[in-house]
Amino acid sequence: MMKDTTRIDHRKLHEVCLAILMKGGVDKTQAGEVANNLVWSELVGRENFGLLRLPVFLKRVKHGGIKCPCVPRFVECSPGSAILDADAGFGQYAANLAIERAISFAQSTGVGIVGVRNSNFFGTGAYFVHKAAEKGMIGLVMSNSFPKVTAHNGLAPILGTNPFAFGAPLRNGESLMFDMATSALAGSTVREHAARKKPLPEGMAVDANGKPITDPASIGKGALLPAAGAKGYGLSLMVEILAGVLTGAGVSKGVASMYKDVAQPGDNGHFMIVLDIFRFMELELFYDRLEYLTGLVKASSQDGKVLLPGEIRWQNYKNNLSAGIKLGKDTLGVVSKLCAQMGITQNLAPALQDA
Repeated sequence: MMKDTTRIDHRKLHEVCLAILMKGGVDKTQAGEVANNLVWSELVGRENFGLLRLPVFLKRVKHGGIKCPCVPRFVECSPGSAILDADAGFGQYAANLAIERAISFAQSTGVGIVGVRNSNFFGTGAYFVHKAAEKGMIGLVMSNSFPKVTAHNGLAPILGTNPFAFGAPLRNGESLMFDMATSALAGSTVREHAARKKPLPEGMAVDANGKPITDPASIGKGALLPAAGAKGYGLSLMVEILAGVLTGAGVSKGVASMYKDVAQPGDNGHFMIVLDIFRFMELELFYDRLEYLTGLVKASSQDGKVLLPGEIRWQNYKNNLSAGIKLGKDTLGVVSKLCAQMGITQNLAPALQDA
């Protein structure tokens, strides 16, 4: 009987993930970055953005929704900005190229901006803003997605969950990481509720007549609501304009569903902004000022309940790095099944049971 959780060394898990991707038809260049991204998500406790996604990724590769290999092309717009045509490759790979170019621009000019078109789902935006933070920079990352969210006071799905992430470096090498969907619930949360047959809270989704949906299996007959009403709707429009309209990517219904349209590239758009802190002030002064702010925030509750964005993620990261990544039963089942199907026998499948 499979354990409910198993701990696996992150290097071993990366080896497993890389082997699965390459056996599944992903070229080595993209497979390496996708594995990095998925394992990092597991390290910080974002299981919904980790190896659980492997089956749908491989299905999309098989049917042509994700191109392997791909030939991304940058077109510079100005000395500090560019557009990347991702050539329908993995969103994780394209977004990594984009954030690295934005960081390079910021090192040269103080500000780097890169938009991405012709891409696919890119995972968690926190991964990319932390890359900027590691260089002593502030990052803002966003992506549009397949429409499943209403406008404020609307009924039909017209916008995606359209996530955005913000990150800033901390003195200890970690980063303040804020990452949210602009919908009342993230799509991954809906899928998690459906898998566990757990009802949705009322007020998260509506049907075509505006009546509340609480059965996650019925979400396809209606739509999610924007987070905080008009506020989430406005933020979602911002993401759609910057990541979709401005980049030349798909807009609203022009973005394909990752799960339903497996043979069709998503044409997702991403948008990256990176600021080099040193152009504004000495990095140590920034740390002092940020620590003053975060100290006030933390002290606003005497019971220690006030947390900084990303604080729990970094606790997970340190625990998983030292003790091994804690994988749940669902992820273990997915990875074990893929290893068995692909004949991966390089002492990888046994590690899943023995760790």
